[in-house]
Amino acid sequence: MSRLKTALLLAALTLPTMAHAKDLTVGFTLDALNLDPANHRVRQTETILRNMYDGVLTRDSQMKVVPELAESWTQVDPTTWEFKIRKDVLFHDGTKMTGEDIKFTFDRLTRDGAMDGQTSPRKDLVGPVKEIVLVDPYTVRFVLKEPWPILPAMLPFQEVVSKAFVEKVGTAGLATQVNGTGPFKLVEWRKGDSIIMERFDKYYGGSPAIPPVGKACVDRVIFKMIPENASRTAALLAGEVDIAAELPASDMKRIEASQNAKVMKVNGTRTFFVALNTTKKPFDDPRVRKAANHALDKKLVIDRVLLGTAVPLNGVMSPDAFGYNPDLPEYKYDPAQAKKLLADAGYPNGIDVTLDVEGPFKEIAEAVGSLLTKANIRTTVTVGEGSTIRAKWAPKGEKKGDMYFTSWGNGSLDPADIFVPTLRTGDRGNSAFYSNPEVDKLLDAANTELDQAKRAAMYKSAQAMVNADAPWIFLWLPQDIYGVSKRLSGWQPSADSKINLHDACVN
Repeated sequence: MSRLKTALLLAALTLPTMAHAKDLTVGFTLDALNLDPANHRVRQTETILRNMYDGVLTRDSQMKVVPELAESWTQVDPTTWEFKIRKDVLFHDGTKMTGEDIKFTFDRLTRDGAMDGQTSPRKDLVGPVKEIVLVDPYTVRFVLKEPWPILPAMLPFQEVVSKAFVEKVGTAGLATQVNGTGPFKLVEWRKGDSIIMERFDKYYGGSPAIPPVGKACVDRVIFKMIPENASRTAALLAGEVDIAAELPASDMKRIEASQNAKVMKVNGTRTFFVALNTTKKPFDDPRVRKAANHALDKKLVIDRVLLGTAVPLNGVMSPDAFGYNPDLPEYKYDPAQAKKLLADAGYPNGIDVTLDVEGPFKEIAEAVGSLLTKANIRTTVTVGEGSTIRAKWAPKGEKKGDMYFTSWGNGSLDPADIFVPTLRTGDRGNSAFYSNPEVDKLLDAANTELDQAKRAAMYKSAQAMVNADAPWIFLWLPQDIYGVSKRLSGWQPSADSKINLHDACVN
């Protein structure tokens, strides 16, 4: 072989390494369900997709709603919102994005059977949207069936797809292929292992409200699936990942003591609670539900298990949320009162119950179960696979469980995004199977009330009712904790749990 050919061969062999010198790897907990923005209801899937797709609106690091694919928006009347769309946005295949793609995206989300006969599981996330009207190629109007004051707060959860691309590949094709407008484009999805993306060099730059504006800093992003907590921490300390998501609090000291990583935290928007099955004994009796609340020493669990990285709650909502009621009575830790309430309800010798939980929260659930047991609520913790447990506790399920350790995210920080789905009669996240007609009336009225002061008052009243009914053991709002490599810069964790890597750089 000639010297020239040898040199060319060596150059070819080294090019991939040089091109990918700026890889950023995320140690992630759960693989994407699929790659179709309209065909999932999983937070981890949305986190992955949001790096390849952009939305009409987005949020900055302070959770303020700001324009992204839209330049601006206005409320024309109580049921009409108008959005001016950017004219400089390209999809990854080089085609130009227009208002037609916005209309198609939301038609696909809101119309029954629009996904090749399937209806989007995200339909209710866009509330009472009746139709999308294309005013001109770069102006679209959202027309609602009724006033819905939180439309802008909900739009950051929806990513815009290419009408031409979806019509070409269909819903089945969009499950595994990506043609977005985001800062990264898909290279390869190794199911169960990793999702590899590379920088989209023709990216329009992102929201002008979130500097710096421009193409992504790194060459590639890799979401590496590492479901085990210990393995994610080990990968971070070994330099194999740059961000370890969902870091357990017990690993914080170990990370901080290392030479190459640090801990970053942000107040989350996810309310944790134990749903109590209000439709069957023993938790059909509010006295038993109140006993369970008095039986739990939340401060002890927060201090010793969560290492102080959570805020105790007396209701459904984050203290940072709109309409939060700061005056809810606290269920103070009082085992004697818990036992008395049990006796009053006809259980002088206590009760035997089961607490369902998914694997990642086994340790915390066991701590909760141990404390309940000390107050004669003898608790057996049962660990199960996520989809199986969620099906068991679905509102239309068999309602056979006793207790369910779970949570609900509220990325919009608006009660309509958490209060309605988890506590309105029969709604999609009502795992306690709770029903209070007075609460329902308040939630329904607040959902269309444009006067923000009146709306806040309705939610405060509803919170007081739920606190008194105690369909949950009210737990806490944890901080989101990340382990982060010291070679990473330009990245901040977000309260909505998304890992936006547009501005992240590696040394």
